[in-house]
Amino acid sequence: MTKTLVTRIAAFAGGLLLSFSALAAGGGNLQQSGTDLSDRASLQRGAQLFMNYCAGCHSLKYLRYSRMADDLGLTEDEVMTNLNLTGAKFGEHIVSSMPVDQATKWFGQAPPDLSLVTRVRGSDWVFTYMKSFYLDEARPLGWNNTLFPNASMPNPLWQQQGLQYAVYGEMDPALGEAPVEKLEVSSPGTQSAAQYDQTVRDLTAFLEYAGEPAALKRQGLGVWVILFLSFLTLLAWLLKNEYWRDVH
Repeated sequence: MTKTLVTRIAAFAGGLLLSFSALAAGGGNLQQSGTDLSDRASLQRGAQLFMNYCAGCHSLKYLRYSRMADDLGLTEDEVMTNLNLTGAKFGEHIVSSMPVDQATKWFGQAPPDLSLVTRVRGSDWVFTYMKSFYLDEARPLGWNNTLFPNASMPNPLWQQQGLQYAVYGEMDPALGEAPVEKLEVSSPGTQSAAQYDQTVRDLTAFLEYAGEPAALKRQGLGVWVILFLSFLTLLAWLLKNEYWRDVH
């Protein structure tokens, strides 16, 4: 019995090591996103960024325009005028207008729905991904990404960040190519590095919200739940003292 338990523990530990190794090989050096779902202004800016730069290709099929308006403190007119670029109705889901067959023809595969991207990948991954694009003439679209190599998309925010190039190290015989050591912005965009970080943070925060809209209300309810439990504990303590008074 003991031997079996030891074997299972060893197997579990080995699985953890393999998982960490896979994470490192798949781009484990992630930057902290620093998102704050309580910052409504950041979520509103992120929504505008998504609709203007991402919604042409990507959908949020689990989120409705009306739900977004209610959660982010926006009016129906603000959403329909500034954020609804597909002509969808206010109560409909946020779906890209790009035809799937055309998208497959242009990009090799249809752009994925991003409703759950932060829940699958994590907010830090999305934040780092949006900062890891660089120009690569060898790629069909002219772009590549250090976190997700050979990604079939260009940098949608290149005008804000600027044109980023890769600085390569020495040739690696095992890989048959030189690894990317770092990225440098050779042609500045419309934003400084700090401003671009905030832009990507806003977009990441909105995608984090889109992955679980109920999180906004759940966090608010959490305070009241703690207060209720504290009050209930006090009542239980007073009741216990009252019952035990006659015993003593």
